[in-house]
Amino acid sequence: MGAASIQQPPPAGVQLASARRPPAPVDSVLDLVGNTPLLRLGRIDAACPGVEIWAKAEFANPGGSVKDRAATRIIRDALKRGDLGDGRRLLDSTSGNTGIAYSLVGAALGIPITLVMPENVSLPRKQITKGFGTELIYSDPMDGSDGAIVLARKLAAEHPERYYYPNQYANESNWRAHYDGTALEIWEQTRGRVTHFVTGIGTSGTIIGTSRRLHELNPDIHCIGMQPDDAWHGLEGLKHIPSSLVPDIYDESVLDETMWMPTDEGWDMSERLAEQEALFVGHSAGANVAAALRVGKQLAEQGREGVVVTVLCDRGDRYFGPLKWEKHHVW
Repeated sequence: MGAASIQQPPPAGVQLASARRPPAPVDSVLDLVGNTPLLRLGRIDAACPGVEIWAKAEFANPGGSVKDRAATRIIRDALKRGDLGDGRRLLDSTSGNTGIAYSLVGAALGIPITLVMPENVSLPRKQITKGFGTELIYSDPMDGSDGAIVLARKLAAEHPERYYYPNQYANESNWRAHYDGTALEIWEQTRGRVTHFVTGIGTSGTIIGTSRRLHELNPDIHCIGMQPDDAWHGLEGLKHIPSSLVPDIYDESVLDETMWMPTDEGWDMSERLAEQEALFVGHSAGANVAAALRVGKQLAEQGREGVVVTVLCDRGDRYFGPLKWEKHHVW
């Protein structure tokens, strides 16, 4: 078949998927981190006329979450400084998504990974990280993510020759991944029309890095950090700052507002997203969209227009178990 025939237009009425420009070929799975789609939540924002609600589809990262960005930047920056290499293991604490991201990046770059996580994190998260060859150490489930932080610090202090401890909660590469990536993507994808950015606070890298850069691009963009409204909440990955170890990279001065979110509101929105937008995402993503909808409704009540952007942190499948990868089949 010659080149001329390849270039023939499709039959009338037929739309080829290839009419869109295909992604460029890449040399590594890490080249797929970032540049995630921005999705209009048209059924959700129908409740706030004149306001558009958009969400960054961070589940489109190869590791399935927004944490791919920070983990990639943290490890690559550590390699540049010479903190990693020669078999030294990266050790950090995680409640799940960062652990999966570290595991992915470690496998791609040949860096051994050890993770400390609360013993009660979801079974799929344990299985996925182990699938990449990661070593897991469990902390007391009653101590939550803060307990994992304390244990990781202890192990790093006791075995400095064995471990490099990047401490995602204090690592500037965390927020810089969003300063250099997420914020610029949102700006370009909205053509500079973004008026509000809202997302939850975990390590705080996403909200701090993105807000810092968006404010530089346009000081009028209103940036809102969302937190669970109770210390004993059920929004995995998010921090109730007043009752938690405050991340060193958290900078409240970057935020224009703090919003408090009940667990039920986040969970309910996760169900709505699946049923109304065909988006099966985790509960922290549901809480983010619930926060964006609050902003949208407030703007609509005031008769104002707006372009509100939030983050779909991850897929919902990693919150369910059991997830079993069979090595052998019985016929």
